[in-house]
Amino acid sequence: MDDLKRVFVGFFILCLLINPAFQQVQIVPLSSRIERVALLQLRSSLGLRTKEWPIKSDPCSLWVGIQCRNGSVVGINISGFRRTRVGSRNPQFSVDALPLFGSLLSFNASRFKLPGSIPDWFGQRLRSLRILDLRGCSVVGAIPISFGNMTSLSELYLSDNNVTGIVPDILGQLLSLSILNLSQNGLTGAIPPSFGSLGNLTLLDMSGNYLSGTIPPAIGALSKLEILNLSSNNLSSLIPSQLGDLSSLNVLDLSSNSFSGSVPPDFRVLRNLQKMVFGRNQLSGSLQGNLFAPLMQLQFVDLSHNNFIGEIPSILWNMPSLLFLDASANNFTGNLPNASSVPSANPAIFNLSRNLLYGGLTTVVMRFSFIDLSDNYFQGKVPDYARSNASLTRNCLQDQSSQRSVAPCASFYGERGLTFDNFGVPNATQPPTSKPRKKSHRKLIILAAVIGGVGIIALVIIMLVLLIVCTRKGTQTTQRGTVVEPVPTGASPPPPGASLNFSSLGEGFTYQQILQATSNFIDADLIKHGHSGDLFRGILEGGIPVVIKKIDLNTVKKEAFMQELDVFSKVSHTRLVPLLGHCLDNENEKFLIYKYMPNGDLSSSLYKKTRSEDDTLQSLDWITRLKIATGVAEALSYLHHECSPPLVHRDVQASSILLDDKFEVRLGSLSEICAQEGENSQSRITRLLRLPQSSEQGASGTPAATCAYDVYCFGKVLLELVTGKLGMSASSDGTMKEWLEGTLPYISIYDKELVTNIIDPSLIVDEDLLEEVWAMAIVARSCLNPKPARRPLVRYILKALENPLKVVREESTGSARLRTTSSRGSWNAAVFGSWRSSSDAAAAVPAAATSNKMEGASSFKHSKNSGTSGSQGSGQNNGGDHSSSNRRQQSRDIFPEPLDEEGHNPTGFLASSLASSSNLELTGSLAPQSSGIWN
Repeated sequence: MDDLKRVFVGFFILCLLINPAFQQVQIVPLSSRIERVALLQLRSSLGLRTKEWPIKSDPCSLWVGIQCRNGSVVGINISGFRRTRVGSRNPQFSVDALPLFGSLLSFNASRFKLPGSIPDWFGQRLRSLRILDLRGCSVVGAIPISFGNMTSLSELYLSDNNVTGIVPDILGQLLSLSILNLSQNGLTGAIPPSFGSLGNLTLLDMSGNYLSGTIPPAIGALSKLEILNLSSNNLSSLIPSQLGDLSSLNVLDLSSNSFSGSVPPDFRVLRNLQKMVFGRNQLSGSLQGNLFAPLMQLQFVDLSHNNFIGEIPSILWNMPSLLFLDASANNFTGNLPNASSVPSANPAIFNLSRNLLYGGLTTVVMRFSFIDLSDNYFQGKVPDYARSNASLTRNCLQDQSSQRSVAPCASFYGERGLTFDNFGVPNATQPPTSKPRKKSHRKLIILAAVIGGVGIIALVIIMLVLLIVCTRKGTQTTQRGTVVEPVPTGASPPPPGASLNFSSLGEGFTYQQILQATSNFIDADLIKHGHSGDLFRGILEGGIPVVIKKIDLNTVKKEAFMQELDVFSKVSHTRLVPLLGHCLDNENEKFLIYKYMPNGDLSSSLYKKTRSEDDTLQSLDWITRLKIATGVAEALSYLHHECSPPLVHRDVQASSILLDDKFEVRLGSLSEICAQEGENSQSRITRLLRLPQSSEQGASGTPAATCAYDVYCFGKVLLELVTGKLGMSASSDGTMKEWLEGTLPYISIYDKELVTNIIDPSLIVDEDLLEEVWAMAIVARSCLNPKPARRPLVRYILKALENPLKVVREESTGSARLRTTSSRGSWNAAVFGSWRSSSDAAAAVPAAATSNKMEGASSFKHSKNSGTSGSQGSGQNNGGDHSSSNRRQQSRDIFPEPLDEEGHNPTGFLASSLASSSNLELTGSLAPQSSGIWN
């Protein structure tokens, strides 16, 4: 019996091995001469290459994309093919040979350019066709009426083209149709009610068109429909309750339309629904808990930018399957639920920003990998567990930056009869908790008097030093350079805006034009609340999309507004966001009109949803990331080195980096720009007071107006591009310090592979691109030097980003050549001089591999350069053992520090004093307090 089993198993395995070869033998060569001539004609008219369709070979056996059955062609797939050089000169929709294939069932030309309109004969002569895929083929014109004759068609893909006109009602006769994808075109008119007859339809995608009117209630009869996507159209009126009859529905996307009313309660029977997207409509009313209770498979919910009111249904906090909820920009109110009522679940992402939520923070935030609670009215102290995974700006929280002022918080809680904690400040009218003893009171008075006397003396000394330094600086300025519109000697400086050149501020608009462009500033067009004004989408006459900043002078200082206008009137560069116009008619409200950036800002474009049916995110490729980094460096180089005096941006972060339709950088958030502070006065005061942080923040706690501060912030952006960690360039000091301590040790000029531990896992890079990522990481670390004076100038950073491979290859193999290069002329020396000054005292690489890595790198460089004149191996110790002090001194000789504009070493006394410290901490600079587009 065992022998019989062995024989049976052996025979079965032998059949498996023989079967593929057997099948290959069974392929019948093309037998029809007419079809062979048709293939050659199609090959010629489309300009296909011999690589895919070799003339002398049998098409059924060796031609790529040709599928045959019984010697006849049944399928043609040229998806992604490339044309010959001749065929690329004048590509056309030339497929006249297709009707010659009598058994053709499938034609797939997706991502193969077929510019032109679909021929009218298409539906008449290809009636047997079952699959037609023309996605991304550059097709133009209308959908032929003859398509109604293709009754065998089961899948029709026309997405990502320039198809225009109305959707033919006759498509409702294609009863075999299971997939209909007409998305991302220019279709107009209404959705045909005849689509309700397509009983076999499982996917209907008409998103990204200009469809108007209502959703036909007949769509609710499509019992097999699994995906319905009508987003990004001009559909309006109520959402039909008949959609609740779509029992098989998995994905429902009605976002970016003009739907009004409430969410139909009939939707609670959509038990298979996994994705519900209603964002950017005009929906209103409250959401009932019983609407979501039966939807236990729901994973993705988008309710953002509507007018919903009431509390967020408690069931949404309890759904273990829910991975993403965006309820931002609504009027939801109420408290966060207690943690005891929320079970533990998989990490989820919730966005509840820009609502009317209030009360204290609870442990419910621990459930989420990230939760955005900004622009609400939460009060109280921030628990430790809410600091790492929650965005809490523009609330009423204690001891937090970027919060609302007392007035709006007190007004909000007062209108609702609730108690406001006044940011933890006790009421001045409350009696003291205990009566101090007379003796202690006398001691306090004496102590206060002593401290006050010392403070007055110190203040007088500081004022004298400031007076002396400013006097000397003024003398040097008049002797050494010119500034933009210098003030004559003895004259008082003009107020901001007194000498504005309005001809350089774009076109002047009336208040009525502004209202018309923004539809009276409806909430649906609100982009965000910037720190210098509210930002709205708008459309000017002629259909030009713009962004309009509404500046309320009751809450924003007029001087800040005029300062931004002053910047636009005096500087102009292609890397700065264009100002198209202004409206200064109203006394208390001013408006600035900027060019619209289709790709938003870097923080929102680093990861984007794909157009596919799933919810995966597609990240920017490395080439685009490097392009963005170079663009930012060009903008900062213009401000720092081409403006006189140098201008400091003071708000460099991902949300300030705007991207046009080609991902070209346009630097925004220009309201904080100011002239650089005098380096001499700052360094002398710093030395006097021994305050190392004064180089990073001003006396009032605002970011310091120094170019080194911009460089530090840019370093954070570069590291964000390398690691893919969203939001780090705008995070607080505590979070940033912790992140840098865990990231910077993996950036080493001696070990390329170390950087792979921190690279964004979504990046796909080969060996050459990995070197570019490594180079950007090294540049980022040089920018993050704790010593401001040791950070490289932006013009050196720009050169490094334009030549990233030279950064790592010259550092690895060109040390001898750099030794003789002056620091003024070598951007490589500037970057590595800065890098080394921080890496000498930086934290060790994680794990015990640090010493091995350093020894390996040192021996590698020694062996590689041995026998070469001037190489590192032939130093003063003749290639022998180097002490750490000798090695550090040698590296500084090879990579000299950059010189400033006057040829002096810019490190000065401050750098020397900091260099004496044996342990540099990653204090860095204060993170920018503002965030947003065109702030």
